[in-house]
Amino acid sequence: MITIKFDLNRYSRSWGAGGAFGGNRGLRPIPPEKGIFPLDHLHECDAEKKEYLGCLKSSAHKSEQCRHLSKKYLQCRMAKNLMAKQDMAELGFSGVKELDSTEDKNTESIEH
Repeated sequence: MITIKFDLNRYSRSWGAGGAFGGNRGLRPIPPEKGIFPLDHLHECDAEKKEYLGCLKSSAHKSEQCRHLSKKYLQCRMAKNLMAKQDMAELGFSGVKELDSTEDKNTESIEH
């Protein structure tokens, strides 16, 4: 008969109180810089989000080309109280212009 000794204390000490997958190791979590904000459970800004993600996909994920849509999405979130209202310049959108109606008409005429 073969007897195998298994030392459980050895493993529990190496994992610590947090367990094998991280957990709390005595460090206090740091809150995000902007605080918490609710998720868009009611899909109030889905159109803006899909438009932005579509732009990213079509531009090979070059976000600079889609900044106007990113701004539009954040403005929607602020308008629907899904995030705190803040000046767009503080969020890095000081030089980003929104598409005006003349640009929309130009893209419409090309599409038709």
